[in-house]
Amino acid sequence: MLFDINNFTSLFPIVLSSLGLTSEIALFSLIGTLILSVVIAIIRYYRIPVLTQFFDVFITIFRATPLVVELFMIFFALPCIFPSLKAMTPFQATVLSLILNTSAFMAESFRAALESVDRGQIEACYSLGMTKRQSMVRVILPQSFVVAVPSIGNHFIGIIKGTALGFTVGLADVMGTAKMEAALSLRFFEAYLCVTIIYVVIVLVVEFFLRLIERKMQNLY
Repeated sequence: MLFDINNFTSLFPIVLSSLGLTSEIALFSLIGTLILSVVIAIIRYYRIPVLTQFFDVFITIFRATPLVVELFMIFFALPCIFPSLKAMTPFQATVLSLILNTSAFMAESFRAALESVDRGQIEACYSLGMTKRQSMVRVILPQSFVVAVPSIGNHFIGIIKGTALGFTVGLADVMGTAKMEAALSLRFFEAYLCVTIIYVVIVLVVEFFLRLIERKMQNLY
């Protein structure tokens, strides 16, 4: 079957109409991941009993299992045990899966960034009468964010690519729309090439802005 240029070009407006949904999944997942990762990193940084052990197990499980398995567990398996979860939408399940999976990796990056802050600065905070909370908020976190920016960018790109799994639970995102169009026309190469180009462009744009943010943040310290 020869390449159909007309079919290929006509796919772009159709697939791009679902870009808003993909963007929403990525942004909500990034915000949730940042919050959870910082909480986990701080707990493990201060080695808070019980919670540290809990999140050690959490990180091990979510780093050791594929994202698609976690998504299916959350959307298909857990509602069998907890009936209240049957009300969960595919959008919520996809976002939750991305948050939990990515947090297991990003939390380690944040913890390393926290530990990169010179202990002398922390002792100086205590000598000035700051509490642990104040020293964390005013001194440690701002500097650790600068260190962690490249890692955050890499994880965000991973989240963007991970949104493509949403179609497995019925989401009509970029990947889901392309798959439906391919099934209707039987032009699979054109459809998946279209998706490939869209994701490449998205990632290139994100990388461009991430480099700008990284340069500006490095000038702060």
